Amino acid sequence: MRYQGKITSWKDDQGFGFVIPNGGGEKAFVHIKAFSNRSHRPMEGDSITYELATDGKRRLSAENIRFVGERVTDNALKKTKSFDTIFAFLFCLFLALLVLTGRLPFAIIGLYLATSTVAFLAYAIDKAAAQKNRWRTQESTLHLFALVGGWPGALLAQKTLRHKSKKVEFQTVFGATVVINCFVLGWLLTKDGSSFLNAILNLAA
Repeated sequence: MRYQGKITSWKDDQGFGFVIPNGGGEKAFVHIKAFSNRSHRPMEGDSITYELATDGKRRLSAENIRFVGERVTDNALKKTKSFDTIFAFLFCLFLALLVLTGRLPFAIIGLYLATSTVAFLAYAIDKAAAQKNRWRTQESTLHLFALVGGWPGALLAQKTLRHKSKKVEFQTVFGATVVINCFVLGWLLTKDGSSFLNAILNLAA
């Protein structure tokens, strides 16, 4: 849910202030990093729209902030979302082909399916907590799930739940976890990687 309010007590040298919602209500902490458009510097009295969350200090904070009247580049967002969806689909298809041809054990698909399910549930729980101002799941935990193979489920959660999909810093780290995971998967296809994987599976057996 998006709220609208005005920035107050803005300290430009430190890059933070507060927002008071229109119609009254509890003020929320505002940080410069939470703005989707950083080409325009915030000022006290600016009208903004935002989503409410709870930061590490258990205080209300504004996320995914946009200035009132700011146009969102829908075409760019749609292209990014389309690319993400296509990439995830092709990755899953490629993974299935590797398993069917015997290049990777079936356990790999089980790993991706299990971690993706856990990641999706973690995103859903975190969004529910944000809406109810409860204790949040740490972003490092969400990234860990993505890193170990849950990024397809995390990506699905971002698109369907509309959670963490517009936070630039989060998306940067998330993209890095996807790259690292794909790199490790590629390494497992090499001779050394295959030997390492077989050794792990033998120990697990």
